Amino acid sequence: KESIKKMSFDLKRLYQERDELKGFRFSDDAELQRVFESSFPFEDTPDQVLANQDIKDDMTSGKVMDRLVCGDVGFGKTEVALRAVFRAIVNGKQAVMLAPTTILTEQHYNTALERFKDFGIKIEVLNRFKTAKQQQKIILDLKEGKIDFINASSKVQPASLAIIKFLSKLVLFYNTQIFFHLVQIQPQ
Repeated sequence: KESIKKMSFDLKRLYQERDELKGFRFSDDAELQRVFESSFPFEDTPDQVLANQDIKDDMTSGKVMDRLVCGDVGFGKTEVALRAVFRAIVNGKQAVMLAPTTILTEQHYNTALERFKDFGIKIEVLNRFKTAKQQQKIILDLKEGKIDFINASSKVQPASLAIIKFLSKLVLFYNTQIFFHLVQIQPQ
């Protein structure tokens, strides 16, 4: 009982501190964002419309973001995430989407290749299918700004640790088959 009380006070303090921090203020919809969104080959669901608007509001507010989007498998969470990734990249950021499995990183990578093919976005995948040498090259290219968006398995070591060391330059997405979590990392 005491530990739950302590945890609730710690969470309240954490969210008060986060509320005082300034985040990156992403630009409002530009024509390029509208073109990207309209290139989605399916009709948005009402929940996608709502989630997209909530994320846009978060990203353009100038506050530190922490957004969780939940939904069943196949209900468009990845498209919602890719629209936020696109907004981040258009605003000069790099983006990382972490996933818990190699298969999911491959799925996200292939989806991203298809969605971003007409927009000149440099995409890479980092998972256990890559050799240690390939992983090192990908990390170096990411650090040097040669990659805009990377899909990575959260299980890849030490590559995941190398990504975490410079996350202040990135917008991080954690995508599973049930939810995706959008976090704007604050510079230290």
